Amino acid sequence: MLTNKMSIKRYLTKSRFKLAIDCPTKLYYSGKPEEYRDTMSENAFMAALAEGGYQVGELAKARYPNGIEIKGFEHAKVAQQTEAFLQQEQVVLFEPAIMFGSFFIRVDILVKNGNHFELIEVKAKSYDSKNPDIESKRGGISSGMLPYIQDVAFQKWVLQQAYPKAEITTFLMMPDKAHSTEVDGVNQIFKINGRSNIEVYNPKGVDLQQLAEKLLNKVSVDQYVQQVLSNPISFPGGEDFIQNIAPKFASAYQNNQRIAPVIGSHCGSCQYKTSLDDTLKSGFHECWQQVLGWRPEDFSDGTVLDIWNFRKKQQLIGQGIYKLTQVQRDDIGDFEDDADVEGLSRMQRQWLQINGIPANMDLGGYYFDQALGQVEMSKWQYPYHLIDFETSAVALPFHAGMRPYEQVAFQFSHHVMESNGSVRHAGEFLCVEPGVFPNYAFARALKAQLDQDNGTVFMWSHHENTILSAIVEQLTHDAMPPEDADVLITFLKTLIKGGDRAMVDLCYLAEKAFYHPDTKGGNSIKQVLPAILKVSKKLINTYSQPIYGKPGGIQSFNFRSPEGFTWLTKDAAGSVLDPYAKLKVFARDLLPDDVDEETSVIADGGAAATAYARLQFENIDSETRARIKASLLRYCELDTLAMVMIVQGWQDV
Repeated sequence: MLTNKMSIKRYLTKSRFKLAIDCPTKLYYSGKPEEYRDTMSENAFMAALAEGGYQVGELAKARYPNGIEIKGFEHAKVAQQTEAFLQQEQVVLFEPAIMFGSFFIRVDILVKNGNHFELIEVKAKSYDSKNPDIESKRGGISSGMLPYIQDVAFQKWVLQQAYPKAEITTFLMMPDKAHSTEVDGVNQIFKINGRSNIEVYNPKGVDLQQLAEKLLNKVSVDQYVQQVLSNPISFPGGEDFIQNIAPKFASAYQNNQRIAPVIGSHCGSCQYKTSLDDTLKSGFHECWQQVLGWRPEDFSDGTVLDIWNFRKKQQLIGQGIYKLTQVQRDDIGDFEDDADVEGLSRMQRQWLQINGIPANMDLGGYYFDQALGQVEMSKWQYPYHLIDFETSAVALPFHAGMRPYEQVAFQFSHHVMESNGSVRHAGEFLCVEPGVFPNYAFARALKAQLDQDNGTVFMWSHHENTILSAIVEQLTHDAMPPEDADVLITFLKTLIKGGDRAMVDLCYLAEKAFYHPDTKGGNSIKQVLPAILKVSKKLINTYSQPIYGKPGGIQSFNFRSPEGFTWLTKDAAGSVLDPYAKLKVFARDLLPDDVDEETSVIADGGAAATAYARLQFENIDSETRARIKASLLRYCELDTLAMVMIVQGWQDV
């Protein structure tokens, strides 16, 4: 029997149709925040905020100055309002509501001219009109664009059911990376108040319609939408035409019926997965238990979904192999394919994760390729410079001359390790003032930090290399470059790949030389740091003391206190706690007040980019702004301190 809440009419929307294409069973978990953990519930909002998705939507409306917005959330009411406006011969509607049977959609922009409708879906996805990527090189719709085309196709199908005699053409409107803007501070025009309340603030009198027509490309997708409508759509468990599956999905959602789960590699990205001891239910575990008859303890040893960077998960599941303990060495592949790879190959790391560390490689619960480590470390020159960048790439350019999704480098942290073992937080940079382009000042500050000697510079992963290369491109093509452009370009090129002082990638060394079961094969800094702390007594002894930020201890810009800061503490059982757990205290200030940090992008390192976006185009009082800046500084400082700890740990082992 349905509860009172479930007896309320539930509609299949475009977001739930997409959810069902990902996995039909997810419809049963959708819309039940009080029952099931949904890790995407906050991330969708956070991603839109971080990349400027809300601003793109607002700018898109500027292409149609006479457009009318349908406001409200009550299904019947907004649908009636839409129907009334569509009685007009010509009208442009923003967020019109189309209701048909158990279907309900809100179209981003709907242009009606007589019997002709233009259905326009606005997306913050980057698009390059000079090199469009809608079609894949092998033919057909590219995997990256397919979800967007399916979204538009579903909307067209619903609209066509509601208006069967209408002629409907379809479009995607996206930021065009082929075009730059002459307007400074585009993002400052669209200020965010709350979740999605946007105010247009245009003191310079910018022609927003002209700006929208230049930056946002209105791309016809009729031929691709027709492909989706005239061919079966694949989903876990089968494939069928939209006119067949849409009613089935709608009926299941309306009646709170769980569509029989089909488990596979797609389960690895399920947003309804949480730990079994969570206060909320885990849809992922329910599916696997229902299909396989598992009990909670069957998950304890891990599943094939946990195998790091493994491309044959679906193949193994199809063979009835679900647990890590069931996987055989031959299932991974031919190790000879990786015979020439220096250090641990991808397959070797996978086998270590599955089978454990062989006795002849086990150094006490972990593996470290000492020979490779010594060879690499012999190339390093003191003092060591460990750097971490925080960057942003948003849909609407921050500054004149920039294109959508150009990189903005707004922060770095810099720790130094000397040959005598001393460590200090040597410098930092932060520029988050609204409308101020930070990249060139960022490069100057970095040059000032690193020009003092020829010590080795370290990064974690290739992101820093990518950012410096992007700044070189910006300096090279700037119509009005700064006077020191050539000097900065020369300096930056020394640090990027192929340069005389090219940065050393510690993540790559972690992948090739270090393995601990707790990393589950991964190599992110947030996985490697807790693992190295478990094997290095030197690290535990050093950082379990209140020496960080203390006079006479390790110099810090953001944790200074007479008592010092203790980074390593232990739980009741005596295990060392993850230092990044302490970071959540500071990261909390980086996010909007109504966001749950437990399910937000904090865990994925997206908090800093989100904070930068907030500081650029959200109305924030001075006190909150100062608190966010202080938290950004602390947040970034821990990343370079983590790099210090990992290097020290490797030296120790």
